[in-house]
Amino acid sequence: MDYLAIVGGLVLSLTLIQILHLVQEIRSKGSCNNKKLPPGPIPLPFIGNLHNLLGAQPHKSLANLGQKYGPIYSLRLGNTTTVVISSSVGVKEVLQKQDLAFSRSVPDAMCAHNHHQFSVIWLPMDNRWRRLRKILNTYIFSGNRLDANQYLRSRKIKELIAYCHKHSQTGEAVDIGQATFYTSLSLLSNTIFSRDFADPYVNSGKEFRELVCKFMEEFGKPNIVDFLPMLRRMDPQGIRRRISIHAGKLLNLFEGLIDERIEQRKLQTNTRSNDDVLDVLLNVSQEDSEAIQRKDIEHMFLDLFVAGTETTSNTVEWAMSEVMKTPEVMKKAQTELEKVIGKGKLIEEKDVPLLPYLQCIVKETMRLHPPGPLFLRTTKQDVELCGYFIPKGSLVLIHVWLMARDPTIWEDPLVFKPERFWGSEFEVRGQDFELIPFGGGRRICPGLPLAMRTVPVILGSLLNSFDWKVEGEIAPKDLDMEEKFGLTLAKSCPLRIIPLLVSNTQS
Repeated sequence: MDYLAIVGGLVLSLTLIQILHLVQEIRSKGSCNNKKLPPGPIPLPFIGNLHNLLGAQPHKSLANLGQKYGPIYSLRLGNTTTVVISSSVGVKEVLQKQDLAFSRSVPDAMCAHNHHQFSVIWLPMDNRWRRLRKILNTYIFSGNRLDANQYLRSRKIKELIAYCHKHSQTGEAVDIGQATFYTSLSLLSNTIFSRDFADPYVNSGKEFRELVCKFMEEFGKPNIVDFLPMLRRMDPQGIRRRISIHAGKLLNLFEGLIDERIEQRKLQTNTRSNDDVLDVLLNVSQEDSEAIQRKDIEHMFLDLFVAGTETTSNTVEWAMSEVMKTPEVMKKAQTELEKVIGKGKLIEEKDVPLLPYLQCIVKETMRLHPPGPLFLRTTKQDVELCGYFIPKGSLVLIHVWLMARDPTIWEDPLVFKPERFWGSEFEVRGQDFELIPFGGGRRICPGLPLAMRTVPVILGSLLNSFDWKVEGEIAPKDLDMEEKFGLTLAKSCPLRIIPLLVSNTQS
């Protein structure tokens, strides 16, 4: 009886809230005169169009609606007016021309450990955000800083090729996603802490990868709390609780490493330091405690490791998968590499500008498999966009994945065709809004310079050092290319391929 009373009370409360919301919506619509929302499907009572997002791949469900209602359409997700945009003109308005009218939409999951209050990804564009963004751009991703750490990236890529070389001698397959994840993790941990978190031979980075993957997967799930805020305390799907566990383990690791470094610095008798990112940030914090504080550093590391490992490994894995499926593309890339670099040699960052076809492969991979399929924004005020009215407080989803499949933008959009970028002026640096794997405008991903140095060199070195064969009896054309939705789009089935030695391969 008590249980039925509680359930009945909850249903009544939710019904009253919905009625109040509808009354408010009717009043608000009445005050908007002839202004209209973008077209879209008719919502159901209370849940709106949440049923349209059921399933494991909501980005595809949204894409199906986009094909029916056009490049700008609206949904009612619970209590939230939601506008989905896959028009480059509309995206440019949101990310560049009217960007101050749109703020980052903070999902409930990112409130775990109050991450949204410290993360440069989720902070509003205020003075604090500008200070942290400047620190990222100056001390981590600046050209000078990246040049200084080039030797480290070169060493880690050589270790990756050596790992593949050992597998070629035994005929074992390499899990490309896992191997490149360990390379990215090792590179980041050495850059930030002067420590190696990953050894591919003993799977020492396995637990770290599992934590990051679970974090990304949970974050990517549609969370009913984001659309029905009255359920926030209940956390009915348990997403925030699980994110708290995964993020907590990572934050505890970073806290311990920072504590250890602070103790080491106290014992130092000279001023010499490791000159890694942690030391640099601690120095900045000592000189100006307002610029960055301890909590900011811990949560910045969480962003760097979550965003900087999985995205790189996913992109390389997708690129290798697409190249394996299209042998003519692999042949063309290897011919270019042999002509410019020499068969079997490793690629250096200075070589990349001399390898236009390799650059085309990277762009085409980022087009078909953008690291983030959806970008989220919230309107801070009423906005007029492409002839439509978007009320204050609306959620805006920029559908990057759907833009990449738009036949009005791309010829044969579902075909992996690097040649489409040959001689093209399209870039991935946020100025061409048809191709924005890193976002655009003032909130473009700060890690773009590092990614564009790392991905082509890893991919080119793998292609130039070995020929490759799919594990088992699977024909390359039959490779599984299904996606696993999350904060990033990973391959559902890991790519496992066998490296075959070519002449002059360096180990």
